[in-house]
Amino acid sequence: MSELTLPVLVEIFRECAGEPDGADPNGEDVGDVELSVLGYDSLALLEAISQVERRYSIGMPDAETRIKTLNQFLEQANEQLVLRS
Repeated sequence: MSELTLPVLVEIFRECAGEPDGADPNGEDVGDVELSVLGYDSLALLEAISQVERRYSIGMPDAETRIKTLNQFLEQANEQLVLRS
């Protein structure tokens, strides 16, 4: 599977946790906004990590302790995709 993109990741978060209560995840600079500001909690993060691991057949060990923004999530997931290929 190809690289994980920000629009796909936002959709995965919506599938896992619904619409956020915080900032609009469709904003231009949303990638660097902390997940908590977007309205996503640690459970939403864990569910999104699980979804990405299954969909992309990758492992993201300890990601929940390192990921604070969507861009950090993308960086880690895409790093694992490169290692897998």
